[in-house]
Amino acid sequence: MNKGFTLLEILLAAVILGFGLAGILVSMSQAQRMMLSATDYETVQEVMDLGDMAYPLADVTDPENELDVVETKATELWEMISDVRLTRAQEEKFHGYTWEREALNRKDDEEIERMGGLYTVRITVRWGARGQGSGKMQQESYVTFWRKPSE
Repeated sequence: MNKGFTLLEILLAAVILGFGLAGILVSMSQAQRMMLSATDYETVQEVMDLGDMAYPLADVTDPENELDVVETKATELWEMISDVRLTRAQEEKFHGYTWEREALNRKDDEEIERMGGLYTVRITVRWGARGQGSGKMQQESYVTFWRKPSE
């Protein structure tokens, strides 16, 4: 009886080890991609909060005319709500992020019916650059709120 390994056994062990290492590398790559996208969505939530503070729905007195807010840079939203200047890290973090609010059910909009004083609002945050591989991305949030109908 031989007490060593044959070349075939060593080759088989190397192939099995290679498949195992390849699986680990793929899962590490996916975890890194997931971490980066989680960072983007965390920043999206911060931008949504900035927009809500700069243009609060509680201050809307005339929903027919005051709900829509054009696309606004996140850094501009910060300047609207704070006297403190953004740090360089914050400017880099918010660079390329924009916030927009749009009413979906107005009197003249026949596609979405409004019941009484209920309004549906779409809040959109966009980020990314068209020149990059991932392109322009966006996250939407919908809010429904009630205002007493004007007489």
